[in-house]
Amino acid sequence: MARPWRVGVAGLRRGAGLLAVLASDPRVAIAGLADPDPERLAAVAAAHPGADAVSGFDDLLRVGLDLVVIATPMPQHAVQSIAALDAGVHVLCEVPAVARLDEAPALVAAVRRSRACYMLAENCCYWRFTDVWRDWVLAGRLGEPMYAEAEYVHDVRSLLRDAGGKPTWRASLSPIQYCTHSLGPLLKVIGGRCVTAVAHSSGSRMDPELGFEDIQVALFRTDRGVPIKILCAFGVAREPSFHTYTIYGSRGTLERPRGEDETRAYFTGASPSREMERHPIGIRHPDAPGSASAGGHGTAEWAMARALLDALDEGVPSPLDVFTGLEMTLPGLCALESIRRGSSPIEVPDYR
Repeated sequence: MARPWRVGVAGLRRGAGLLAVLASDPRVAIAGLADPDPERLAAVAAAHPGADAVSGFDDLLRVGLDLVVIATPMPQHAVQSIAALDAGVHVLCEVPAVARLDEAPALVAAVRRSRACYMLAENCCYWRFTDVWRDWVLAGRLGEPMYAEAEYVHDVRSLLRDAGGKPTWRASLSPIQYCTHSLGPLLKVIGGRCVTAVAHSSGSRMDPELGFEDIQVALFRTDRGVPIKILCAFGVAREPSFHTYTIYGSRGTLERPRGEDETRAYFTGASPSREMERHPIGIRHPDAPGSASAGGHGTAEWAMARALLDALDEGVPSPLDVFTGLEMTLPGLCALESIRRGSSPIEVPDYR
């Protein structure tokens, strides 16, 4: 295009990392910033004097944007995505795509009636190892994927109340609702979509007064017959936080172990010993510029933003479109429904 993409960012806490990597791309002009906290808004706006600084999302859409980054609290994701799409503005929305199962049809309908592009900002799908693992699976080195699992363990109890002791929106977030960081990369690597979900919860033991669920674990089954186990723990006595991933195939195993930014792999007939081989393939892209780390999660935000901007430049659908985004989001909501129904199996809707 002849001019830079005019980008606005809503939510300048989580959005700060995405703002940093987008601002470093010559294809982008930061045109608008929005946050209800006036001090945070003023501090960020001072570094972007060319951007309009507003408190509300509706005001941000009036700035005249090509693309809006939605990094606001989870309950606002669907309604703000729909508003932006109806205004003809491209959307990069933080995870999860929707907060409730009944929001999904409206989001899909908005995408279908809009000429704008939607992308889920699942940054973990843009860690370097996910690309390598997917290439290995597509090349047949793992054989047929048979089982996968992931864990996201992060003690977020300090974020459940504000400075005055009032519960924040995170206090109403069940851990398994936030499973996209775990499920997304696995689905990217092995393919398919989850068709059923069953889950269990540890209950609220770390903060029973607030009633926040500490640990939840779900078992999904994909349309290719692959079981996937996901554990999300947000109220735990464990530091530091971590993500771990494992995939078992008929000819090998791939693993990202706890506390290690590397890949461990075993391939039948190819490994020189009977032990897992260690590969220096972690979250960072070796070809990334120095500014790529500004997002805060290795080079994931840089790779994700680049993928979206490339799609917009080429006029093609985003890599994580609304259907892919819902396939990463809805299983967690179905798992939560399973817990509410005494761990009964729940069918995952398909909106394709």
